[in-house]
Amino acid sequence: SHTAGAVRLGLMARNVYDAPIKKITFRLYNSYAQTGKGHGTDKGLLAGILGLRVDDTRIKNIFESNLAREIDYKFEYKEDFNRHPNAVDFLFDGNLSMQVSGDSIGAGEIVITKIDNFSVNLTGKYNTLLLVYKDVPGMISRVTKRIDVNIASLQCDRYAKGDDASMCICLDGEVDKSLIETLKAFDDVYMVRYIRKLEN
Repeated sequence: SHTAGAVRLGLMARNVYDAPIKKITFRLYNSYAQTGKGHGTDKGLLAGILGLRVDDTRIKNIFESNLAREIDYKFEYKEDFNRHPNAVDFLFDGNLSMQVSGDSIGAGEIVITKIDNFSVNLTGKYNTLLLVYKDVPGMISRVTKRIDVNIASLQCDRYAKGDDASMCICLDGEVDKSLIETLKAFDDVYMVRYIRKLEN
């Protein structure tokens, strides 16, 4: 969980951010903070953010790689017993600022739990549509009726009624690029991401 899970968390955070990464802070908690270096957690997180797969031999020397020199990164270590033992925040800084939080839950399995202040449940096992939008009546039906593959799960969160909201739709199949463009054109939709499932 300390290395394979870390790579997968990095890959998922990279896919959620979906913009050029120039500067990032990795904030590790609890067990991740205490034993992360010895178990290669820091290498795994950076490798995932840089787009490397779990079995990539470059992970071992990722800090010396040309890829790592292309971004400004740092690590912080915290204790917070309200968080999972293997928890991490990815704090992206650049033209788009975003915080992605997740946990490594064992045997390489992971879950992204928050994007900024929205609660989500992204495991990397499904192709997933993620939307951030203004909480207005009918938005869920407007979105879901345009999806022509089976929906495995749907989770919504919002700051308050009529405020910003998020929609996380896990899918059993692929969707066409045209759907993404259609959703981006909706009034009151601020962000759309199509996050492909991670390879085993």
